Amino acid sequence: MSAKRKRLEPSRSAAAVVTGAGSGIGRSFAYEIVRRGGSVICADIDGQRAEEAARTLLELGEGHAVAYRCDVGSEKQMATLAEEAESLLGRPITLVVNNAGVGVGGSIGQVPLKDWRWCLKVNLWGVIHGCHFFAPKLRALGYGGIVNVASAAGFGAAPEMSAYNVTKSAVLSLSETLAAELTGTGVHVSALCPTVVPTNILDKARLPESRSGFASAAMRNWTFATSDQVARQTLDALDRKQLYVVPQFDGRIMWRFKRYAPRLYARTLGEAYRLAAD
Repeated sequence: MSAKRKRLEPSRSAAAVVTGAGSGIGRSFAYEIVRRGGSVICADIDGQRAEEAARTLLELGEGHAVAYRCDVGSEKQMATLAEEAESLLGRPITLVVNNAGVGVGGSIGQVPLKDWRWCLKVNLWGVIHGCHFFAPKLRALGYGGIVNVASAAGFGAAPEMSAYNVTKSAVLSLSETLAAELTGTGVHVSALCPTVVPTNILDKARLPESRSGFASAAMRNWTFATSDQVARQTLDALDRKQLYVVPQFDGRIMWRFKRYAPRLYARTLGEAYRLAAD
């Protein structure tokens, strides 16, 4: 592949920061980035998981990886990461994957406000911090990419997922805004909207006891793509300058249904929820 072609594809030979890289989709992004000839900072609030991810990459001999403990919800910690990232990898950052996220479930009025704040801090403010501190650097560089991990929940609006839905729809809106602002700069934005992907997000999720079993069953039985497949498809989409990435067919059906028949979609979703609750 020519040097010019590599430069046109942000996922190739990238110097990347991946948040939530200690497990799940984040770890898959880190692996796929180094497989494509890049180097990566594996950032995670769990320092041990970050170390494990970076160590595994180094043991595989697949490029350069650095572990970094960081709470994405902390403005100070994310600012420090942005300041130190270039020296950690030895060159300017060209790719940022804002992936870190948590799960919260329950009916509106019953989800504790502290859980709302926790979800907003990680899922929304984590992405805001990543864009705020890294987008100006990428703009100045004139090249690169940003991947924001939203969710099909961002447009699906399933019942009893209010806090999670709100954060993911906000991430989608933020991504659309950023993509417009960066048009013509050489920096491209992709918003990833997966449905169910087998990860460990339920390990620390805050769910009503009555719904935890349902969520676990969905994670086991309703998965149509692995985290590795999702990461690979997303980076390919970023290289094609594709804003919306909906990698699974169930998500694409949901996207089209709601877009073309919004009232029917809402009514169908509500009836299905009512029947399930009875």
